[in-house]
Amino acid sequence: MNSNEKVSKAAGAVSGMTLVSRVFGFLRDMVIAMAFGSSASADAFFVAFRIPNMQRRILGEGAVTAAFIPVFSETLTLKGEAAAWKLTTNLFNILFIILSAASLLILVFSPAVITVFAPGFLDEPGKFELTVKLTRWMSPYLFFIGLAAFCMGILNTLKVFALPAATPILQNVSMIVSVLVIAPLMDEPITGLAIGVVVGGALQLLVQLPAVFKKGLRFEKTLNFRQKEVVKIARLMGPVVLGLAVYELNIMIDTLIASLLPGGSISYLYYGNRLVQLPLGIFAVALGVALLPTLSGQAAKGNLKELVQTLGFSIRLILFVTIPATVGLIILREPIINTLWERGEFLASTTEGTAIALLYYSIGLCAYSGIKIIAPAFYSLQDTKTPAKIGIYSMILNTVLNIILMGPLQHGGLALATSISALFNVAMLIYYLRKRLGLMGGRKILRSTLKMSSASVAMGAITYLGRESFFHASDPLSTRLFVLTACISSGILVYGLISHFTRNEEWRFLLDLRKKKQMPL
Repeated sequence: MNSNEKVSKAAGAVSGMTLVSRVFGFLRDMVIAMAFGSSASADAFFVAFRIPNMQRRILGEGAVTAAFIPVFSETLTLKGEAAAWKLTTNLFNILFIILSAASLLILVFSPAVITVFAPGFLDEPGKFELTVKLTRWMSPYLFFIGLAAFCMGILNTLKVFALPAATPILQNVSMIVSVLVIAPLMDEPITGLAIGVVVGGALQLLVQLPAVFKKGLRFEKTLNFRQKEVVKIARLMGPVVLGLAVYELNIMIDTLIASLLPGGSISYLYYGNRLVQLPLGIFAVALGVALLPTLSGQAAKGNLKELVQTLGFSIRLILFVTIPATVGLIILREPIINTLWERGEFLASTTEGTAIALLYYSIGLCAYSGIKIIAPAFYSLQDTKTPAKIGIYSMILNTVLNIILMGPLQHGGLALATSISALFNVAMLIYYLRKRLGLMGGRKILRSTLKMSSASVAMGAITYLGRESFFHASDPLSTRLFVLTACISSGILVYGLISHFTRNEEWRFLLDLRKKKQMPL
């Protein structure tokens, strides 16, 4: 099996579990939307939840994974399994201490943190106090989810993808149960949702520990901050932390500015971003997760030519999905939001505000996906500085665009600024990677992109006609759901048929991969 097939099958395993998780995620958001809509308590929760979630991505999931997997692969290749597990045990203990301290700091300094993250809340004392309270409730989430993310990195390095990708399902189920069961029992119902967040984080860690222990991790009283590989990981982590912090700072700036806009703006951005995260999580994040261990292995063995081929193929594969997804989200944004969420406290005005956010976020979908694919190439080469530098430039651009666009476009301007800065980010990543590795099959990518774009235009035309002819916001839910499903299905059918008749290489690859999967052993 070649590297393209290995990456695709691994991405398929992650994608399948991610799809289930996203389905539960939408159920979760439906429940939250019905219970809290775009109310002040919803705004407070989204701000409070973003804080430990941001720390998780920086300290646990993003930085450690990006720095750990290449060094673990290198240690495993050059020094053997015993040395690799010694490194892992030591790093687990170090993370245990760091994440505990970070959770405690969030708990103690919640008022100061909220002042920085959402200064607009200071004019509403009740909203500010509720956000502080929710932040304190959710502070242990960072500890649990950080270690869970590290376990995910360990298992992914060892080519175990399905179990780690399935763990977010537990988070979503926990939050759904908390809204339905715990929230009604609380004086402040939104507090029940915060409890569900913490329980979900703990479950994600506990379900992975047996698999990690089975692979070779052992609890040992070892804590060596000066271990050679740990020092190397720390040096690699520095720029990654900076780069991820820049990304999170972008979100924080968006939240800060949105808190100065009319009420509900934060919720509009949250719900709109959630819809963009569906194709991003199912395909781009899944492919990025599967790609990093493969690229790291190729880099450790010095197979740079194979690395370039794998990366070029991955870029074409993700564009094959995200180009039509962008067109579909833009055309069907209001029917999707109306069908999924418009009930209870989620009003027609909320649908309208969320649709504006989704429109501008969708413009950057290909760029968001490209970053998830191209950044791992730098990490596999143990170059974490270049993505960090580009991230800083992107943050500056995003901030300037926020200030320029927030006036005429309100919260839509913040979403558009995010998309434009992401396009800049991915363009710069490609430029510097090409300087380092040489040609990356750009002509082949361009030819495929033109075919995909033509098919997407035809798909968009069919989808638009279906929406205008048959979808009505006042119809019963079952009718709207049927029409929406029919629009999406017809669009996919048209895209697939055109891809088939134009002999699109990515389409043929996926068909061949499916045939091989169905062949008897």
